Amino acid sequence: MEAASKLGPVALPILARIQPVDFTIAKSVFVSAFRFATSTAGPCPPFGEELKSSAQEQIEFMLREDQDMPLITVDDEVKSVVKKGLSFMFSSFESKLSSLLNESDLASKTEEVDILQGLSDLDWMSNVLPKMELMKDFVSTWAETSENILGIVEDQKLKSVMWGLKLKLIEVCGKVLEAVGYGNVILPADFRVHILKLWLPYIRKMKPLLDSKSDEEASFPYKMDEDLCQSIEGAIVSFVLALPSNDQADILADWMKAEQARYPDLTEAFEVWCYRTKSAKRRLTEAVDKVDNAPISL
Repeated sequence: MEAASKLGPVALPILARIQPVDFTIAKSVFVSAFRFATSTAGPCPPFGEELKSSAQEQIEFMLREDQDMPLITVDDEVKSVVKKGLSFMFSSFESKLSSLLNESDLASKTEEVDILQGLSDLDWMSNVLPKMELMKDFVSTWAETSENILGIVEDQKLKSVMWGLKLKLIEVCGKVLEAVGYGNVILPADFRVHILKLWLPYIRKMKPLLDSKSDEEASFPYKMDEDLCQSIEGAIVSFVLALPSNDQADILADWMKAEQARYPDLTEAFEVWCYRTKSAKRRLTEAVDKVDNAPISL
């Protein structure tokens, strides 16, 4: 830089290219892109989904390639825009999902595609928020809305339809389980127990259903593949092992009583829980013996 400046006017084009990007401009571009990526900028006919997809790609590129992004993502205004976009995406998805129960024709492909798009947008958010250290906001909102989401998806009206939606829910939930199970997002124990007790029965029930549909129809596309099964199972094992011992016992007891105990396989978590329980009992016994045998001094 210093050497180039000594070259005078000849070096001006070089210097112009290597000047640092103005923070305000970069922030403005990021904020605008995020508003389009989350549809909070309002409708943009005739581009619509194409503009949103392009904005999402731009966000991913900036987070991956721009070295100044760590300074931008900690900015309060940027965080506010991102959280607003996250909230809007969740409320929009919930609203579309709730409307399903009022529909007379649940075989409508348009409805399913629209709802799946909303869930795919949330999936996109679950991929970009960890790079902004905001995944905790996603997990917290997911936990708060899970009961309502599952209440709709498990309604009798949707019993034999919307298989793509049901599978996609498992995929997004897997991101949440990984974030919490592997310690990337720290939540209070009762919050973690709430998430697992809601989603573990759903996953345990859907896996054999999807497998059965796949066995009946060779062309059935909605099956949990091996990688997804393994990643979710590993995340749930880690999730369980990080819970307080009593909560682990409740979840493992429920798992052993379930008819479909084959997936997820929590044998590893059960073995570790047994070992820890025995070790804790042994240490407690040793501590009590030491107290009982301690000499009494007057």
